[in-house]
Amino acid sequence: MTINRNAVAVLTALVLTSACARADVDLGSIDILSRDNPKSPVPKGFVVGGVAVSGQARYEAQDNNTWAIPGALYFGDQLMYLGDRARYYFHFDDNFAVYGYGRYRFGNLDPDDADALHGMHKRKGEFEAGVGGTLITPYALLTARFASDVTGRSNGQELLLWADFPIMKDNLLVMPGMGMMIRSDKMANYYFGGVSSAEATPQRKEWDTGTTFSPMAAVVSTYRFSPHWMGLFAANYEFYDKDIANSPIVQHNGELYVIAGVGYTW
Repeated sequence: MTINRNAVAVLTALVLTSACARADVDLGSIDILSRDNPKSPVPKGFVVGGVAVSGQARYEAQDNNTWAIPGALYFGDQLMYLGDRARYYFHFDDNFAVYGYGRYRFGNLDPDDADALHGMHKRKGEFEAGVGGTLITPYALLTARFASDVTGRSNGQELLLWADFPIMKDNLLVMPGMGMMIRSDKMANYYFGGVSSAEATPQRKEWDTGTTFSPMAAVVSTYRFSPHWMGLFAANYEFYDKDIANSPIVQHNGELYVIAGVGYTW
């Protein structure tokens, strides 16, 4: 089970190395530990590679985009560097893992992007820190993770509750997952559709998202071609809380992202 979850981390992390991508991709608990095995989905040490990411733009007048993104990550015994985020495991055994968590969240709204966003305040990046734990069972990986802005940008918090159901046969992994993302009102207003009184216009009403609850679902498939090469295809969908979806600056009822890529290790 612990090997299986590494497949998610590998190329998901490559996606998150790009400051250009506005995607908020989170496929559940990033892998617990890799294995030094030529057939495991992800080896210990460094992985380099690239992905193509295609998805829906969050805000009105923003275009859907596809990005080609290079990246690198690291799987150690306790420290894992995963693109824009890292984990340090304080405890791990066959049943449970506990870790500290840090992430840089990129900004996702610039009023210069489109005329419809003029008058909005730019949503800049922030550093978030928190803790998480994963319960390892024979059939699922059950994760809870809490993180908070520590830079004073949004002053918001986020709680992820997630379950992964890995199915592995030889070098192939197919893993559906589902969960819930709970965001505080400050986090949701800053990055997910809030419009302050200073940003409101006759055409764009003031909007307070409040605390939001967004169900999410994902499926990840990875294949180890050889001891040095691996590939990934994944899709992630977030069903927006109605107070995000109904925001005057949000385009859709949810957010879909598709990822495909390759990675090399030595």
